[in-house]
Parts: sequence; structure tokens; C-alpha cells
Amino acid sequence: MSVTLYHNPRCSKSRAALALLEAHSAEVELRLYLEQGPSLKELEQLLGILGMEDARSLMRKGEEAYKSQGLADTKLSQYELLTAMVNYPKLIERPIAIHQGQARIGRPPEAVLEIL
Repeated sequence: MSVTLYHNPRCSKSRAALALLEAHSAEVELRLYLEQGPSLKELEQLLGILGMEDARSLMRKGEEAYKSQGLADTKLSQYELLTAMVNYPKLIERPIAIHQGQARIGRPPEAVLEIL
């Protein structure tokens, strides 16, 4: 079973999710999203498979870019929010596991096991 994991090796939750997937014999394809950021289309698809309607749900609101870019402004469109994540991939919640058309955010890390 192959799982794509949006991964930040500096994040303890991301490392824990990776360890859980490997312990369950998953073949993990790491997507180092800070180095290879997702496109706007990929983020739109990711929102869809996560069942999220609001792009803000996929954002790390404690990040400096969230504050400095004024992303709490409720007048911003979904396009503007998604574009911010393309430009500042650190804003994207992590880790995210994708397997067979399903996805889960690994908060807590055990949540990624729900899609196996």
C-alpha cells in the first residue's frame, strides 16, 4: 500500500506519523512540501479529499506568514487563501497522508492510520 505523506522532517507530529505508517508496513512516498510546494490545483484537490470547504481549515494560523499576510481577514476569497499557501507552503497544516483517494491530517499522528 502506497501512502503519500506531506512531510516536514523538523516537525515531531510529521515524524510520528511517518513512523506509524512505516510500522503498519505502508510504502510511504514523502512529499517534502516545503521544498516542493503544491500547486493551486493540488491544494484544491487536497481540500476536496479532506472534505474541507474552507481553505483556512488547512492553514497553520500560528505561523508568522498567516499574521503578516493578513490571512485572518474573512473577506479574503478561497483563491487568495490557496494562493497564500502556494506562496508560503509553511502555512499548510502537517502532516497530511493521502491513500486511495482519501486523506487525513495527522493531528494527532494516529489519524493517518484511518485511511489504511
